[in-house]
Amino acid sequence: MSATDPDCLFCKIVAGEIPATIVASDERTVTFMDINPATRGHALVIPRAHARDLLEIDPDDLAAVAQAGQHMARTAKATLRADGINLINSCGADAWQTVFHFHLHVIPRYRDDPLQLPWVPGPGDMDQIQATGLELKEHYA
Repeated sequence: MSATDPDCLFCKIVAGEIPATIVASDERTVTFMDINPATRGHALVIPRAHARDLLEIDPDDLAAVAQAGQHMARTAKATLRADGINLINSCGADAWQTVFHFHLHVIPRYRDDPLQLPWVPGPGDMDQIQATGLELKEHYA
C-alpha cells in the first residue's frame, strides 16, 4: 500500500482504526458494508491506497477495484437473490461524492425496492448490516 490520508475515514478503515463489516480484502482493495445502505447488501469497494477520486486513482488500483466490484456483484446477486446490481462511482461533490477516497458502490437491486437514484443516505439497521455482511463474506469465495 502506498499513500494514506490521516484524516480520511476510509484510510482509517483500511488501517483498522475504525470498525467496519469487511466482506473481502486483498493486496489492493477492501470491500465492506455501507453503513448508510441504499438497499440490503449495499457494499463499498475501495483501494487500499488513498486516491481522492476517479481522476486521481492509479490505473492498476482502478482495475483491481473494478474486478473486486464485479466479484461482489456476482456474490450479492447469487447470495441475496438480487434482481439486478447498480455499480456507482461519484466523482466530486456535485456528483454526490461525500467521502473523498475513491470508492465503488455495489448496490443490489430488488424488483420491489423503493430506491430511486440518487438516494439520500440514512442510517441503516446495524444488526442487519452486519448479518448481511457475514452472509456475503461466507459466499465471497
